[in-house]
Amino acid sequence: MAEIWGRAEQQDFRSRVRGCLLGGAIGDALGAGIEFDSLEKIRSQHGDAGVTDYVPAFGRRGAITDDTQMSLFTVEGLIRAHVRRDAGTWHPPTDVHLAYLRWAATQADWGPDERDTGAGWLAREEWLYSQRAPGRACLSGLGDTRMGTLAEPKNPGSKGCGTVMRSAPFGLLVGWEPGLVFQLAVECAAQTHGHPTGYLAAGAFAVIVHALAHGSPLDDAVQRALAQLAAQPGHEETTEALQRALGAVRQGLPTAERVESLGEGWTAEEALAIGVYCALVAEDVRHGLLLAVNHSGDSDSTGSICGNLLGVQHGETALPPAWVVELEGRGTILQLADDFAMEMTQGAALAGGSAWLSRYPVSG
Repeated sequence: MAEIWGRAEQQDFRSRVRGCLLGGAIGDALGAGIEFDSLEKIRSQHGDAGVTDYVPAFGRRGAITDDTQMSLFTVEGLIRAHVRRDAGTWHPPTDVHLAYLRWAATQADWGPDERDTGAGWLAREEWLYSQRAPGRACLSGLGDTRMGTLAEPKNPGSKGCGTVMRSAPFGLLVGWEPGLVFQLAVECAAQTHGHPTGYLAAGAFAVIVHALAHGSPLDDAVQRALAQLAAQPGHEETTEALQRALGAVRQGLPTAERVESLGEGWTAEEALAIGVYCALVAEDVRHGLLLAVNHSGDSDSTGSICGNLLGVQHGETALPPAWVVELEGRGTILQLADDFAMEMTQGAALAGGSAWLSRYPVSG
């Protein structure tokens, strides 16, 4: 694909990838300290406007949660899938599953195993070895090495938002057709959540990000996701949630109460609806992210989803600089974003290079 990427296109794509990953992490961090609080409690502790900046979580300001952790391992799995394709083998769900198993190890181990030469560089980042309120279905789905599939999913009754909050990177596969992006996100979601709403919401989110990465307006991107959903068995909850989000836009000025009319965000379709609604009505990135976290419910996940959408739509330079500076793991996130952009645009030039294969081994 390197031949069809001009310099301007590469720069635009890198900005969108950086914006998507940083924006999601910022939204995640804004919601991390109020994730389990009611709107009433948020307002009583932080004022009528709710939180307007990072508040302490996990011992610091700007701390990310499992949402960002898993998103980063999704990116790493996709890079390694493409590196493996360059080496002659190709099954992306397996590579993403192996990446998720590496994430699961960060939730159980004290630190990286330096003897594991197939782990790659991300799994050696010591700061990621920290439990940040990981979802039960994500942990149990990755509690052994069997990969859940659509035919035999893990946790068949679960539709928690742990699928959606990690699935933006699938949408950054801009060289793929939307249907294939949808299918890959769905297959990888079934590795931990087997309810149709859980995995279809992840697929819909990936398609929305994919359209935004190509420069489409957000409302058009949502319509593309609805078109993908329409033919899928069990799509009704996800379709209705997205339609409610679109309907809420027409109901007047955005408020926390209007956000709460879409749910609390603990389930996949509610988190997707809230994130999409807040991105649709956002005056700018700051306004959209604060709207996405100031509600009763899963504030970090809805903030993360909204941040992914606004970041890929507007690029990294639209993100509030003060929030970028204070964000935990910013260097790792930027490095991973740039590596992803480089593999997607210049993979052929990287293929076989020892330094690249050391970072993203084809084994492990």
